[in-house]
Amino acid sequence: PVLDTEDAWVSVEGPVSIVELALEQKRVHYPLVEHQFVLCTILYAIMRFSLKSVKPLSLFDSKGKNAFFKDLTSIQLLPSGDMDPNVLSIRQQFLVKVVSAAVQTLCSSQKAKEVSEEELFPFEKGKNWPTLAVDLAQYLQISEDVVKRHYVCELYSYGMDHLGEE
Repeated sequence: PVLDTEDAWVSVEGPVSIVELALEQKRVHYPLVEHQFVLCTILYAIMRFSLKSVKPLSLFDSKGKNAFFKDLTSIQLLPSGDMDPNVLSIRQQFLVKVVSAAVQTLCSSQKAKEVSEEELFPFEKGKNWPTLAVDLAQYLQISEDVVKRHYVCELYSYGMDHLGEE
């Protein structure tokens, strides 16, 4: 981009402006940033719902694991469309656990105190975990329908029929 500056600023001496420093930075490889985002979301879900016996790196193949430890500006080989069925099975089990934990947390708190979701998760206002799990399924190459069906089944099993119908 071309930066137009006024004549008065041209003769100013001092440190380089933050805009010029930002323009000199290397461009990041966006798919690698997305890959890191998926890992962060997985780690946050594990922490938020205290999911036991989940190994986050087991949700990725060898290319995916190697990509985590590379510079974000480097172009890395990321997992392709062909995935190991065992990894896909582990991913699906993880997403099912997240949805189950989210529904269980929501239903148990509403039955105990009749509190709203915003009061239960004050720092997660507007964060819908089942919807996030469906979005995550797309990145993890899992059928979104499997996650949605499990969500509806969980709602019905906890007596939240009105939400299950929606």
